[in-house]
Amino acid sequence: MTPEDKHSCIDPEDLIVNTKLNIEKYGLQVIIIKSTDYSPSFAYSVGLWQKCNHPEIICFGLSTSLLHEIINDVAEIIKANELLVENKTYPNIFEDSRVEFLKVDPRNINDYFNTAIKLYETDDFPALQLVWTDRNDKFPWEENFEEEFLYKQPLLDRNAHFKFREPKNLASFTTKHWLNEGKPILRVVHDEDGDWQFLTNDEITTENTIIVALEQLILSDKTLNEIFDLEYGEEAERDFIGDKWVRNKFECDDNE
Repeated sequence: MTPEDKHSCIDPEDLIVNTKLNIEKYGLQVIIIKSTDYSPSFAYSVGLWQKCNHPEIICFGLSTSLLHEIINDVAEIIKANELLVENKTYPNIFEDSRVEFLKVDPRNINDYFNTAIKLYETDDFPALQLVWTDRNDKFPWEENFEEEFLYKQPLLDRNAHFKFREPKNLASFTTKHWLNEGKPILRVVHDEDGDWQFLTNDEITTENTIIVALEQLILSDKTLNEIFDLEYGEEAERDFIGDKWVRNKFECDDNE
């Protein structure tokens, strides 16, 4: 089946054609997105809603081959007329660990199900997230879940008001013009070292730069959630709040 990879040059129209063919032949298409230095890998189904009247399935943070296999295995369970339900533990999908399915918040559909949205011509369809346990068989919401895996599985049933993968109290750079004068954030930079900068259109100086919690910025302007997946070394710019973000690779100034 044809994977969708935002770093390759798959023609969108060809992808939709192939997806339709695979849905007719296999009952679904598995879309695979490879990981980057910042974003985890993930895979999701397209066609289960159309063919089985069942929510689509998405899973994060595993190898692309395993993601592909797991989505297909789950699809076979669904095709056998078993309805997968949320918040129930399934011990037999993986050999040595448990999984649960979470209902994807509709506000998170647009961030991950691009091909499904194009095929269905709507984002109004249900989806379940398959969540796996760590090496100690702990789920991400359980105590002592391994920190190494904490950000490999964004939990899509929650946090729609705060989509960033980092902690809400992450120290982030902005300007006094935003804090004291209420000027809008028009440029966001995600540095190679992971720092976030939320900037107005004012000149940046040491004197007017301040540090605030990431959540403080997002609560003040929910449209900042639109660039939660900005990669390391990328920036996004707009002319006003509500404008479309334009993303570019950030060019560092060696003199800064």
